[in-house]
Amino acid sequence: MTRPKPQFETRLAKDDADLRASQHLRYRVFVEELGGAGAGVDHAAQLERDAFDPHFDHLILLDRARTESDGQVVGVYRLLRGDALPDGLGFYSEGEYDLNPLKASGRRLLELGRSCVHPDYRGGAAMFHLWQGLSRYVEEHEIEVMFGVASFHGTDVAAAAQSLSHLYHSHLAPQSLRPRALAYQDMNLVPASDVDRVMAMKNTPALIKAYLRLGGMVGDGAFIDTEFNTIDVCLVMDTARMSQKHKDIYSRARKGHTLQGTE
Repeated sequence: MTRPKPQFETRLAKDDADLRASQHLRYRVFVEELGGAGAGVDHAAQLERDAFDPHFDHLILLDRARTESDGQVVGVYRLLRGDALPDGLGFYSEGEYDLNPLKASGRRLLELGRSCVHPDYRGGAAMFHLWQGLSRYVEEHEIEVMFGVASFHGTDVAAAAQSLSHLYHSHLAPQSLRPRALAYQDMNLVPASDVDRVMAMKNTPALIKAYLRLGGMVGDGAFIDTEFNTIDVCLVMDTARMSQKHKDIYSRARKGHTLQGTE
């Protein structure tokens, strides 16, 4: 059966129903598809959630051509600005990385996380629409540095050695913006001269490759997340260092596209 042409809408979650819809999509992707677990997983309600959710903005992508019963939220991004951190709460990434270089930079920070797209919408326009919404958010809040953990599926470091080494040798963030993994897993596993770049990039997850195309850099060390069954790296994107080509890819406007629900 042919699906109807998507009718995309990108906006921030406005209420509990929007939040639960995003948590349900996260459950489908991170728990059912990727084998994640953890204290915040509600199997009965099929929700992936945690204590950080109430403090983040949740950027959601809806397909209005889908029925309500099928679920119209088909993409999500979780966003937390440095200037919106509640008292006593750090960034989610601080559970895995020392973020002091970023926090001491004096730059306007935005943490990205829990990014996922419904399986039916991968490889198409869905991620483009999410990034358009993210671009508008970044512009509205004058964000200077974006960061967040991105993942390799599975915890077999040897299997990811080529990719991790390529990230270390070719995309390491400058010291002034370089987070360091707390439970440190060395990424320098293969000498630069022995890295097979083609293989390394082929085995690098699509989202990480997309960040690299935007000028993304990585922190020092990976983090093995046994709850989510992943190897995490910390991505950093300095908007001042993005080339015009990168900015055009990231923020190219589409006629009629707006981000609804922002402050």
